[in-house]
Amino acid sequence: MRGVKLLAACLYLAAAATVVVRAEDPYFHHVWNVTYGTVSPLGVPQQVILINGQFPGPNINSTSNNNIIINVFNNLDEPFLLTWNGIQHRKNCWQDGTPGTMCPIMPGTNYTYHFQPKDQIGSYFYYPSTALHRSAGGFGGLRVNSRLLIPVPYADPEDDYTVLIGDWYTKSHTQLKKFLDGGRTLGRPDGILINGKAGKGDGSDAPLFTLKPGKTYRLRVCNVGLKTSLNFRIQNHKLKLVEMEGSHVLQNDYDSLDVHVGQCYGTILSANQEAKDYYMVASSRFLKSVITTTGLLRYEGGKGPASSQLPPGPVGWAWSLNQFRSFRWNLTASAARPNPQGSYHYGKINITRTIKLVNTQGKVDGKLRYALNGVSHTDPETPLKLAEYFGVADKVFKYDSISDNPTPEQIKSIKIEPNVLNITHRTFIEVVFENHEKSVQSWHLDGYSFFSVAVEPGTWTPEKRKNYNLLDAVSRHTVQVYPKCWAAILLTFDNCGMWNIRSENSERRYLGQQLYASVLSPEKSLRDEYNMPETSLQCGLVKGTPKPNPYAGA
Repeated sequence: MRGVKLLAACLYLAAAATVVVRAEDPYFHHVWNVTYGTVSPLGVPQQVILINGQFPGPNINSTSNNNIIINVFNNLDEPFLLTWNGIQHRKNCWQDGTPGTMCPIMPGTNYTYHFQPKDQIGSYFYYPSTALHRSAGGFGGLRVNSRLLIPVPYADPEDDYTVLIGDWYTKSHTQLKKFLDGGRTLGRPDGILINGKAGKGDGSDAPLFTLKPGKTYRLRVCNVGLKTSLNFRIQNHKLKLVEMEGSHVLQNDYDSLDVHVGQCYGTILSANQEAKDYYMVASSRFLKSVITTTGLLRYEGGKGPASSQLPPGPVGWAWSLNQFRSFRWNLTASAARPNPQGSYHYGKINITRTIKLVNTQGKVDGKLRYALNGVSHTDPETPLKLAEYFGVADKVFKYDSISDNPTPEQIKSIKIEPNVLNITHRTFIEVVFENHEKSVQSWHLDGYSFFSVAVEPGTWTPEKRKNYNLLDAVSRHTVQVYPKCWAAILLTFDNCGMWNIRSENSERRYLGQQLYASVLSPEKSLRDEYNMPETSLQCGLVKGTPKPNPYAGA
């Protein structure tokens, strides 16, 4: 009887859904209660954000094309949104969960997300996109498995573990927000967490994972922190890199991996060492003094504690750059579809537009702001996508307020306003991130994956294209830019919607180092973009306004 009711509920939801899906794509329903709670990850009791009482939040385990339905109840005292880092939401930016695409879920209310990881596989995570809620938790792992008929380029592991590493502050998210609102930076983090915990390292820690001798395990390692690049390693073990943010990669063994903020690596760990305990180690990179934490791995039936001698981490950013250059797309492996990844020859497509984004910092009215090409983004009360959809964009923002190739004069001063690029649908575009500063940057693009074809020291010029990897650069959604360096990415903007390009450094994003790319459907057709869901929230200038006429059929 329960199965009949469940089937009836699924059929009802399928009929009511605004998103067009194939009948064979299954539905998975979740109810999430978002609350405050008190935990002591660094030994100091502090307020955190829990999802269903969990810190970190629950892992989402899905398969390509699944329909994921999550009813989020906001029991906090502030507006709240979740974004799904790396999920492309094809034709469906309505579910992206950024302040530029959605009205926030107000306290005491709920909203139901409905999205598909369409033609995607890989390792991802979700986190709060509002205020500085990410600094209090609310994040969790999101894995997308390959469909059973699609081969993967490695043997099935014994188990699949998510490892969320990140820097952590003992001050509350409200206090950290006050720092930024007052013109201060967040400063140095207080510690590092692995799956919400900091190991004592004295033999008293409970194991985070248990291994069977001789077996292999999938470890999905994601940096969910606020601002710090981290190095991840395991005593006496190598990590075989097999996947990166949705792409299968050429499989190399690494003693350690630099994981920058917002990035995820899919690895294979072989339990081929003496049966005992071992430490996973996560340590800070590019800080004046290193911060380290541990998490315990235990072999079943093992005898003996983990060694107190931790493997050292690398030094300097040149090592990290060389590791980046070792990452290669696996051209013969299938991803979400049966055709090989390398069948897409991105290096043979003509570039139609080049956009150079230069990150800067400065003061506006005596307070710290971060900018791109001289504009520090601010989120208007009316989400950008809603303003566009309801035909009131001219009352909310201006398109292309920044130059594609800014002059030194244009980036010297900073102005605060919504920063929106107008991108023509299906154009192949080169984006160059240029970092004149002394800190490592990490850049993310919603709605897409891109080919990270180069990261090099110095400043970018068109002549540098001769150094691009136009054959097997990894298709991913986040790329790091080292101090006084630049990074180039290539992609086709074929996914209509309003998509966030942001610094994954939370203080930089909060203080303006982000923008949106608007990719409009020229024919306003369902072939290109779904209509605004009936359940979508309306706020700002469009609150209570009747929805426009829906797009025509595909």
